[in-house]
Amino acid sequence: MAEPERTERKLRPAPLLFEPSEAAADPEHFFDLESMEDPRELLSRATELTLAFRAATDRAIEFQAVAAAQLADPRRFDRLTPGAIGEQAGWTEDYAKKMIEFGRDLLRGATPS
Repeated sequence: MAEPERTERKLRPAPLLFEPSEAAADPEHFFDLESMEDPRELLSRATELTLAFRAATDRAIEFQAVAAAQLADPRRFDRLTPGAIGEQAGWTEDYAKKMIEFGRDLLRGATPS
């Protein structure tokens, strides 16, 4: 039996826009959300930002893992131990080992499970 064609499109998160330094200095200011009066608009924009931050976090973690795998590569003369990588990234040694393996999977093109 043939698998049905996927019609779902993955939603792309809203782009993260950087705020002017004057706005960022104000602790009450957050991507202009505080100035929105329409709760529907506020919910929509806050949801977009949430998705964007989650996507950014996921991508940053993947880059951390790739960097950890590259730093631990046994072919490097200056390779680092998982402990040293963990110390640099603020991770435990066990977590660093997992990130190194995750990074190796990403570098091989494997899909993480």
